[in-house]
Amino acid sequence: MANTSAVYARVDTELKDSAESILSQLGISPSGAIHMLYRQIVMHNGLPFDLKLPTKQPLALGSMTREQLDRELVRGLESVESDKVMTAEEFDSVLANELGI
Repeated sequence: MANTSAVYARVDTELKDSAESILSQLGISPSGAIHMLYRQIVMHNGLPFDLKLPTKQPLALGSMTREQLDRELVRGLESVESDKVMTAEEFDSVLANELGI
């Protein structure tokens, strides 16, 4: 067996669970993902991605947590109840302005 070392990190529980759920669907263990990340760091001589603030992007329904989905549903109901509704054209304009799409 190769000479190995343990890596320990403290990670937010919700983040860990979400990431491990995705890794499981991909058939990758958390150790395998860390191994791949370390390999990429060595290959790139740094992090294998740009560090920058993310742009606002709409969340895909499947990527939302139950709490995020519940929050969005409540916001939608509150909008309807307060008569804050818009046409499809107005909504497209909002998306274009907020998300740059």
